[in-house]
Order: sequence, then C-alpha cells, then structure tokens
Amino acid sequence: MGQLVTVIEKNSSRAGIVRYEINRVLTGMGHESYSGAPDAGSTRPPDELARRLFARGGIRSVHINGSIITIELAETGTDGIRSIIENLYTYYLPGVVPPTDEELLGPAE
Repeated sequence: MGQLVTVIEKNSSRAGIVRYEINRVLTGMGHESYSGAPDAGSTRPPDELARRLFARGGIRSVHINGSIITIELAETGTDGIRSIIENLYTYYLPGVVPPTDEELLGPAE
C-alpha cells in the first residue's frame, strides 16, 4: 500500500554530490539540512527520509528543498539510495502484515 515516488538521479559537477528530483514536495518552500539522522520523534516526511538515508550509511549530509534532494556522499557509490527515496510512502512492504480494522479503530461499541 502506498504510492512509489518517481525519482530522477542527476550527478553534480562536484565530486561526491548527487541530486535527486522527485514528484513530491517534501518541504514546501522551505529548506531542510541534515548532517546526521534527526530524532526518532520527528515524523515529517523530510525527517523520515533523512533518517532512512543516514541508516543506509555512507552519507555525509542531506539537503532537501521542495522536491530536490541533494546528498553529499561520505563514500563512493549510490547503491540503494534511489530505492530508499522511491519507497518513502510505501507503508506495507512484503512480509509486513497490515493492521486489522480493530487495531486501527479500537473495539466496536
């Protein structure tokens, strides 16, 4: 369940910098910059994406402006980054059991 995010990867003229253009606006008109994973209590889409990207490893910083994600790599290689971005709004991955109506709504009166 959920909808895949369309991702276009573009290399930068600077080594170690990669840009991703997506079909969703994650920050509105604002900018978000991360030099490490945000707190677990931060649930906004840009915070969750940054958390997932840093969990992958090999990332020095993440900057998100609207629908543009700029990543500074700590290591070479972008393996898995595109997949992390594409699956940002995919909630039920293979092997995950969706909650029942009772779990979502509570017991019927």
